[in-house]
Amino acid sequence: MKPKAKKNQRVEERLNGKGKNANPLPDFCKKPNCCLWLAACSFWLFTSNFLNYQAFAQNPTSSPNSREQFFCSEPNLEILTTQLLQDLPSYANRVIQRARRFGRKTDIFSYVLAAGRPEFTPLPLNLTGEIPKELKYTEKDVKQVFFTTLERQYIGKKAVELQQFHWLFLAKAENGWWMVMMFSRTASDPKQNPPTPPQDSSHGVIAQGIQTWLRDCRAGDVRF
Repeated sequence: MKPKAKKNQRVEERLNGKGKNANPLPDFCKKPNCCLWLAACSFWLFTSNFLNYQAFAQNPTSSPNSREQFFCSEPNLEILTTQLLQDLPSYANRVIQRARRFGRKTDIFSYVLAAGRPEFTPLPLNLTGEIPKELKYTEKDVKQVFFTTLERQYIGKKAVELQQFHWLFLAKAENGWWMVMMFSRTASDPKQNPPTPPQDSSHGVIAQGIQTWLRDCRAGDVRF
């Protein structure tokens, strides 16, 4: 037999599952349930991958706001205050810009440069004198935070730097922290002139910035 004929015969035998080095797959595929079995396996693999992808898409490991909501419900006041003071200058400056009246001949406005130096040692609330009588809360109701802001006030083309010392009262609720009240003292040069007496600044620029930050934090919009 010619070499070419022998080669064709060996190929035919392997395709038919006969001879040396025969491939058993063709015989298996000739069984009646072969195509059905293969189709079932393919469908199982497809549906498994699809369901796994769908479950991952619908149930991610953590929702985008879960960490923020947990953070804003944080009972540790020092952790909350650290993030608050980092964001406070930008929040307060937005309040300032919204309140500016650009039509005035003499534009007087402030710019908050920094906020920091927090202290958490509370003062007794039953003192008299510098503490206004309007404060009717007890130590069990609120937490006290003391911090400082550095501001630059512009009067026309002249700039004056001011330091403000704030006494902030925060209350913890189920959905996060809320501002109760705040008092502030201002000093243009603490080394030469003593700060002004404490004044209720609960509706001032810094207080509005704090309230807006706390609102965003409770809503899960604070990024850190």
